[in-house]
Amino acid sequence: MNLELIWERFLSILSADEAIDNVYYKKAAGIPFLYVQRKEDGSQKEIENRIRHASAGAMKGRQLHSETEFVRKDGFLLVFRHRFYVPQRKMFCCGNLCPDCIRLK
Repeated sequence: MNLELIWERFLSILSADEAIDNVYYKKAAGIPFLYVQRKEDGSQKEIENRIRHASAGAMKGRQLHSETEFVRKDGFLLVFRHRFYVPQRKMFCCGNLCPDCIRLK
């Protein structure tokens, strides 16, 4: 699965939002950081909710999860550590009678 396509869709959804002036992301040491320039009337909680909804829209129809953590703010610029990841659970039965078998759920 190409996560770059998910990131592009996610950023396009966020950039179309009326509470956000500018949005981009950079990777530092392999960790993606999301930079959100909010408008004057937008609060941090509101921006976090909009990020959550944009993530859900970008991941729709795929087995992905997202994780967002606030890092810092500088005036109207908010920085988040945001990542999309594939869940680390068994997706099929291997036949070894594992205690956490997908058939038992």
